[in-house]
Amino acid sequence: MKTLLFLGLSLLVALAVPSAEGVCLAKHESDYRTDAVNDNGSSRDYGIFQINSQYWCDDGKTPGSKNACHISCYKLLDDNISDDIQCAKKIAQEARGLSPWVAWNRYCRGKDLSSYVKGCF
Repeated sequence: MKTLLFLGLSLLVALAVPSAEGVCLAKHESDYRTDAVNDNGSSRDYGIFQINSQYWCDDGKTPGSKNACHISCYKLLDDNISDDIQCAKKIAQEARGLSPWVAWNRYCRGKDLSSYVKGCF
């Protein structure tokens, strides 16, 4: 629970969104796994927030990667999520919200998310 609290509070500060939304995002993108990788064919999603190699990080495998977060995708797979948060913050700022994440749109957007942080505060 301490990790979830840290994650929620970090996202609250870093993304300027309610912490329950950040926890919901992490749950449905990676099931809170920092080592999660999803192969999309031409690109891959990495880490707890499933950050995509086509636009945001460099995995050395994705042709034409923009690497807008200036980070190796493999750095997003460790338990130190501070760099993941910085990249997620950049994505959210550019998009003005969490809409780039499919799981957030499907499972979190417009829903009652209080259960994700129940007992944390």
